[in-house]
This record gives sequence, C-alpha cells and structure tokens, in this order.
Amino acid sequence: MADGQLPAGWTLEGIRKVSGDRGATALDTDRVVTWLGWPAKDERLCPEIVLGFHGLCLLKPVNDEDWYMGSLNDDGSIGCWCAYDDLHEALRGL
Repeated sequence: MADGQLPAGWTLEGIRKVSGDRGATALDTDRVVTWLGWPAKDERLCPEIVLGFHGLCLLKPVNDEDWYMGSLNDDGSIGCWCAYDDLHEALRGL
C-alpha cells in the first residue's frame, strides 16, 4: 500500500531526514483510521495524507491541520493515539 501523496512543500528525502527513518514512505489513504479517544470515545478520521514509518504512521485528516500518530495494523487500518500541531513536530515525535 504505497504510492500516496506527500505534504505540500515536503519531499520524501526531507521526511526521512527529519524523522531519522530511511524507510519512510507515503501510503495510500484507502484505509480505516480511528482516533482512539478516552474513555471509549473513538472517532473515525478521513485521511488526506498518510506517511508510514515501520509500523507507525503519521496522517493528516481532510479538513484538519493537525497531524495524528498511530499504529499501522496488519489489516491496513490505523489506530491513532496522539496529535501534533505540525508535521515537523510530529516527525520529531516518532
């Protein structure tokens, strides 16, 4: 599930440099994404951009400026547990 869109102004090399993950890749957005809220207030997110980092993901939902971090599950779905104000901060948080 590769061949996804990159964030505006970013290259894959730039994402890899900031994250420290040489295997980082852009993934397709055709997947189920859930914000794992507490307590039991899960919410579906519609991803515009998904970046993969060896089992972890960063994604930007449609109509949202935040970046969400989560785990890439075996079935391709993503469960997100934290959010960042911008991509650079999120990449450093990996």
